[in-house]
Amino acid sequence: MTSPAQDSIGTAGSVKRSLPLAVAAGAVIGVLGGMIGLGGAEFRLPLLIGLFGFVALQAVILNKAMSLIVVLTALPARLVSVPYADLAPHWSVVVNLLCGSLIGAWVGATWATKMRSATLYKVLAALLVLIAVALAASHFGELGTLELGPVWRAVAGVIAGLGIGIVAALMGVAGGELLIPTIVLLYGVDIKLAGSLSLAVSLPTMLVAFARYSRDQSFGVLKANGRFVIAMSVGSIVGSVLGGFLLGVVPSAVLIPILVLLLLLSAVKVWHHD
Repeated sequence: MTSPAQDSIGTAGSVKRSLPLAVAAGAVIGVLGGMIGLGGAEFRLPLLIGLFGFVALQAVILNKAMSLIVVLTALPARLVSVPYADLAPHWSVVVNLLCGSLIGAWVGATWATKMRSATLYKVLAALLVLIAVALAASHFGELGTLELGPVWRAVAGVIAGLGIGIVAALMGVAGGELLIPTIVLLYGVDIKLAGSLSLAVSLPTMLVAFARYSRDQSFGVLKANGRFVIAMSVGSIVGSVLGGFLLGVVPSAVLIPILVLLLLLSAVKVWHHD
């Protein structure tokens, strides 16, 4: 016997989920993310819901699984471009943010599993708008450093980590679009280093959210769609590499407004999703 959630994504959904389409969609997402130095999970989520027909919580869990795969494959390349010796002096930044983000990841995943689908769609739409604003602000705003004392900076780091952990868990993303500007603003770290430090925060944070999601019956969507996950992940990884080569080819003044508009249109579509 199937659940109502499974019934709502029946035969039509499986037709939409052809593996070639999953690879192609993943590649497009990877290129978009790679061109701005991110994984692209914020663009993947609306496609999982709108194009491939997954219900909200299933889409979040699938997005989290693929985000984990993409982050794990990105780590070796990051360590080559930014050696561990350059990152080690900033270990306190990672620890500070993790103190909040690990708790936030568990809380966010718990909320997602307890929300009605209709509510979760609204929350996801609002978070897509938040990501769009953060993307625009980080690329067009001036990212200085907040003048805070050590104690207040540590407190702010925990609070920021908590919020980012919740958002990342609810959307199934790595959270780099929020972590990178936070690291620059709070700790005055160079943006290239901030990108690598964000991965060090993202990975354990995603693992905690993933562990919490594994306790929910909707986690079975991974087993049922294993080949789909692999296909879309491969497309995302290849696309990310290609997008990295294209970094800077399209001016930010052109690319970022287009991506922000895509996120806002996706937010509208997810908000009205039935």
